[in-house]
Amino acid sequence: MRVDTFDYEVRPDSVAQRPTAERDSARLLVLPAIGEPGDSFVRELPSFLPSGALVVLNDTRVVPARLVGRKVPSGGKAEVLLLRRRSGAEAERQRWEAIGKASKGLADGCVIDCGEVQVRVVGRGEEGLVEVELESRGAPLPEALARTGHVPLPPYIRRDDELDDRERYQTVFARVDGAVAAPTAGLHFTEALLARLRARGCTIATITLHVGLGTFQPVTATDLDAHAMHEETFEVSSEAAEAVADARRRKAPVVAGGTTVVRALESAADVDRPGLVKPTRSETRLLIQPGYRFRVVDQLLSNFHVPRSTLLALVCAFGGTARVLDAYRSAQANGYRFFSYGDAMLLERSA
Repeated sequence: MRVDTFDYEVRPDSVAQRPTAERDSARLLVLPAIGEPGDSFVRELPSFLPSGALVVLNDTRVVPARLVGRKVPSGGKAEVLLLRRRSGAEAERQRWEAIGKASKGLADGCVIDCGEVQVRVVGRGEEGLVEVELESRGAPLPEALARTGHVPLPPYIRRDDELDDRERYQTVFARVDGAVAAPTAGLHFTEALLARLRARGCTIATITLHVGLGTFQPVTATDLDAHAMHEETFEVSSEAAEAVADARRRKAPVVAGGTTVVRALESAADVDRPGLVKPTRSETRLLIQPGYRFRVVDQLLSNFHVPRSTLLALVCAFGGTARVLDAYRSAQANGYRFFSYGDAMLLERSA
């Protein structure tokens, strides 16, 4: 499908530069499968879900993946954005796939001094990516990286990362290190909101998908079929698979807390048992666009996404292209805040 199908105009003042004062005080656009959209707030989410619904969240944890420093010995400015760890999870050296940027490029063997962490370019990856090795200069590498690295805020947030971002660009249920961008729908949840969902009779389950280039890579092709998705690591545990099975037995809907949850559950779908998932730990390149037949997810909580993106294509596939884009235009006209730190919408599956 043509990428310009998912285009719309974004006013600069619609792009949220900071989060709301309270996570669950963000606005919520409710888009049913049939009928008119409604306006509410995320804190009212439990009232829009039936008792017994299964809410699935992504427990990946964002790492301080942006490293800024100077090349040795020239002193030229350089930075890398870590994308996916290749080896050395607990070691004093780690290898990562990364995006590199410097005034005169980053040659193999180039060393970047980032304070407590030293970065060495050790190879080339696909599509202009580099492979880098990280080494600590004293403290354990995870501690040094936590102090040295910057929160990898997306480029449409036009400011440097601040201390508050270390907490707000992270979900309250983040558990497994590995993401280089937040699963943004999950940013709206608070412990109080989770408690209200449970009081409503909802079940909470978690999956893990480490958000990386596969999620946020810009689409440069004119047709989505020509867009190459990068692999992202995900895990659907046996507990999560059983939670889905239990929801099916109770005829309760499966509600995805974000597009990354959709991609993980749909990647783990059991082709022999419709509506169920298999416990899976793997990589996914799943690209969802209109025409995709959803096998697991019934409702979706999602932020408002960038035009011409694979994320918007997924939401359009879920809620209907014309209906979703109309809702986006209406939301912008009514002052909703867009993108990572913005507001949210709750969609029922269109078919």
